[in-house]
Amino acid sequence: MSVTLQFLGGADTVTGSRYLVQHHGQQLLVDCGLFQGFKQLRLRNWADPPFEPSGIDAVILTHAHLDHSGYLPLLVRKGYRGKIHATPTTRDLCAILLPDSGHIQEEDARFANRHGFSKHHPAQPLYTRADALACLPQFKTHEWGQWFEPIPGWKARLSEAGHILGASSLYLEVAGHRMLFSGDLGRPNDELMRAPQDPPAADTVLIESTYGNRLHPADNLEAELLPLLKKVAARGGVAVVPVFAVGRAQMILHMLARYKQRGDLPHGLPVFLDSPMASHTTALFAHHPDAHKLDSHQIRAMAHVAHMIETPEESKALATRHGPMVILAASGMATGGRVLHHLERYAPDHRNLIVLTGHQSPGTRGASLANGSASIRMHGQDIAVRAEVAQLESASAHADAQELMDWLSRMPESPAQVYVVHGEREASDALRQRIERQLHWRAVVPEHGSTWPA
Repeated sequence: MSVTLQFLGGADTVTGSRYLVQHHGQQLLVDCGLFQGFKQLRLRNWADPPFEPSGIDAVILTHAHLDHSGYLPLLVRKGYRGKIHATPTTRDLCAILLPDSGHIQEEDARFANRHGFSKHHPAQPLYTRADALACLPQFKTHEWGQWFEPIPGWKARLSEAGHILGASSLYLEVAGHRMLFSGDLGRPNDELMRAPQDPPAADTVLIESTYGNRLHPADNLEAELLPLLKKVAARGGVAVVPVFAVGRAQMILHMLARYKQRGDLPHGLPVFLDSPMASHTTALFAHHPDAHKLDSHQIRAMAHVAHMIETPEESKALATRHGPMVILAASGMATGGRVLHHLERYAPDHRNLIVLTGHQSPGTRGASLANGSASIRMHGQDIAVRAEVAQLESASAHADAQELMDWLSRMPESPAQVYVVHGEREASDALRQRIERQLHWRAVVPEHGSTWPA
C-alpha cells in the first residue's frame, strides 16, 4: 500500500491528536493537538516533532479543542507554511482559544518565576500569544459537505460531528483509498449540538474512544446539576465549576438560565463566568446560528445569566465576595487558568462545592479531585480539599460506547480496517473488542509512534 498512516498523538491516550498521512513523499497532518495530563505526556509538547514541519504539505483540523489544535502555533513557529483547513466556526474558535492558550502559558511562566517554584530558571512558555496569532492567517475554511483538495489530487470533505461548535469528521481520499477520521463525536441528543451525521463508506476508519468502555447514565444533565446547586446555595457556599471554555461552559450557562427562568434557583443567585475565552465563545453561538440547536431567545438567555468577568482584577475581586454564588472558570480539567485561584481560595471550605463537568484525563488536577484526593498541588503548594466534589456523569460532549457503535453501524459498507484512537488504553481496547465481536470488522489499537498501511 502506497498510503501510510502514522499515529503521533491520540494513541494510547485521549490527548494530543496528530495523525500523519503520507503518499509518494506528500504529507498531510490530521489534527495538531497538545498533549495534556501526565508529565511524561506533556513533555512531548517540548520535544521536536518526529517530522520536519516545513515538509508537511497541509493540515486539516477536525475541531478547535486544544488537544486537537493546540500545537499549531509551535508547528508554524518551527517552519510550517502551508494551509490549515477547517470549518469557519473552527477557525473562529481557534482565533479565541490559541491566543488565550499562549497568554495563559506566558502568565503561568511569569507567576512561576515570580514565586520561584519552577524547576526551570527562568520558566518559559511553550509558546506565546504572538506565536498563536501568527498561525491564524494560514487558516483556509470549508463548509460542511464542501469538497476541497488539501494537496493536489487528494480529495477531502468535512461533515458535522456534533461535540462542539464546528466539530467535524473528515473523509479523505488518497490514491483511490478512502479514509474516515471520526474526530470527536458528539451525542445524538445533546442539548446544544445537533447529532453527528451518518458516516460514509470508507476503507479505513479512525474512531475515537474517549468513552469506549462506558455508557452515559440515563439521567440528564438538567436533573443531575440542579440538586447540587440547590444544596450549596442553601448552605451559603460557593460552587466552583471548572469548565471547558468551548462547549461545557455554554451548556452549564444554558442550564442555569433554564433553572432561573423556571424558578428552580433564585433569580438573584449570583453567577460569574470568569473566562474571557468562554465569554467570547458564547458570543459565537449568535454568529454561527446554523452550527447548533439553540434559537435566538435561548442564546440571549445563556449570554445574560452570568456576569462576564474580563480582567484579572475583576477575577481577584471575586475572592472578596461571600456565598452563595456560582463561579464558572476555565480550564475544565483544572490544568491552568483562572480556576486555579478559585480552587485555592474555596477548596479548603466544607461549605463549598466543586463541580467537574466532563472527562478528566489521568494526571490532571481534575482527575485528582474526581478520585477524592485530600489535597491538590497548585502554585507550588498543597491545597487541602474539604469542599464537596461532584463529577457530572451526564455532561459529556462525547458519544459513549453504544453511541460510537451505533455511528459505526450506520456505515453503508464494512471497512477493511478500523483503528481505535483517542482513548485511554482500557477504553480503546474495550471498544476494539466490541467492534470485532459485534460488527466482525478488523480493529486494532495502534501504539503511539507506530506506522501502518492506511
